[in-house]
Amino acid sequence: MITGELKSQVDKIWEAFWTGGVSNPLTVIEQLTYLIFIRRMDEKQLLKEQEVNLLGGDIENPLFTEAQKALRWNHFKNVDTEKMFDLFTKPSVDGLTVFEHMKQVGADGGVFAEYMKGATFMIPTPRLLDQVVQMIDKIDMHDRDTKGDLYEYLLSKIASAGKNGQFRTPRHIIKMMVEMMQPGKEETICDPSCGTAGFLVAAGEYYHEHHKEWMNDKNFRNHYNTDMFTGIEFDPTMLRIGAMNLQLHGIENPQLIGKDALSESNSGVRNQFSLILANPPFKGSLDYDSVESSVLKTVKTKKTELLFLGLMLRMLKTGGRAAVIIPDGVLFGSSNAHKQIREEIIANNKLDAVISMPSGVFKPYAGVSTAVLIFTKTGTGGTEDVWFYDMQADGYSLDDKRSEVKDNDIPDILERYHNLSKEADRKRTDKSFLVPFDEIRANDWDLSINRYKEIVYEEVEYAAPAVLIKEIEQLDKERTDALTVLKEMLG
Repeated sequence: MITGELKSQVDKIWEAFWTGGVSNPLTVIEQLTYLIFIRRMDEKQLLKEQEVNLLGGDIENPLFTEAQKALRWNHFKNVDTEKMFDLFTKPSVDGLTVFEHMKQVGADGGVFAEYMKGATFMIPTPRLLDQVVQMIDKIDMHDRDTKGDLYEYLLSKIASAGKNGQFRTPRHIIKMMVEMMQPGKEETICDPSCGTAGFLVAAGEYYHEHHKEWMNDKNFRNHYNTDMFTGIEFDPTMLRIGAMNLQLHGIENPQLIGKDALSESNSGVRNQFSLILANPPFKGSLDYDSVESSVLKTVKTKKTELLFLGLMLRMLKTGGRAAVIIPDGVLFGSSNAHKQIREEIIANNKLDAVISMPSGVFKPYAGVSTAVLIFTKTGTGGTEDVWFYDMQADGYSLDDKRSEVKDNDIPDILERYHNLSKEADRKRTDKSFLVPFDEIRANDWDLSINRYKEIVYEEVEYAAPAVLIKEIEQLDKERTDALTVLKEMLG
């Protein structure tokens, strides 16, 4: 849980960037990401040096040589403002700047180092650089939770939608989806449109919260740090931010793939994952030529929200599960492609649940109505009863302010989803209920909750017109009498 002090420190850094002429939120986060990484490089080197001092020997694969001392955080943070800026902008030590050294650091820098090629230093003045370095230096980042909280708070400051329908998924919605899926010990988890890696981070935090004892198992720990988490993202800026987000949450070497998940270049990724968690782009449109052919065989369309569902079926192992956010139109769209992907999921695989969310969930980014689909890849069908839930509140106001409120259906969703055997007797007028496969098929695979939910209209009795007229006449008489008395008093 982020503290008020940490929030205050981050807010001051943010304000320094703003007043220093850097106002684009993504630019601020990216530049902060670089500085945090540079600090972590030095901290890693310090740990290696301490080990050598205790045990003897030489440092293997040092991040800094003795000659590169001036490029280390603990050195340049203490030099004067102009000299610090020169170290970042003018090649000096071994022909490198602090920034260029960061970009060239080897595999010991972790997965983040692999995605640094396009990194650009954009802090415009010596004063701003010095301000930000000194403020970052004061933040205690030795604790995994603190580092993670710091970065999550930074990411929460992205206050506008991105391109192609991308926007930041609310963290409490991500957590709800992870809690519903209850990741197991040997999962291979993927987000094919990972952005800042929020779903992967939340899955990692689930293990720390619910299965901390597993971290004592060397095999699990190795799997957790290397093979468990895979993110695919074509935007290099997002890939760098996502890599840092994972590292600061203690996942050092996740599998991150810098490609468009839907493209031919990603065709080799199939039957690979046991769990997919995602909020893919909603509003994109792609030419058929640019989409991997096996996805088009599942659903022939140019709409990215439908293509991603086809992609997930290809990427999942048999028995693998997916929890994915989709726009409401996927549930009831009448085009051939909409019906095709719904039939594929329902008839040829196993649809488990549809959670309809209110339109305000993604404000202030967008007002689009969305739902969570949960399904299992079988390839042989298996859908029997689909669980529907009509979420009406998520713990926050449904306007642009998104202030905390008491009304929250998420605890009820989690409780009921994990006890579906008790849902059989629920009525269609309740918030949740089961709908049998045959009924969905008869409705042309329509998954809109309004197709199946029953609404009870409360009967309201009104007085007869003659009675209402009499009451109005009485009120009119009382008004006239009162006006007469007032005139006499003023008279």
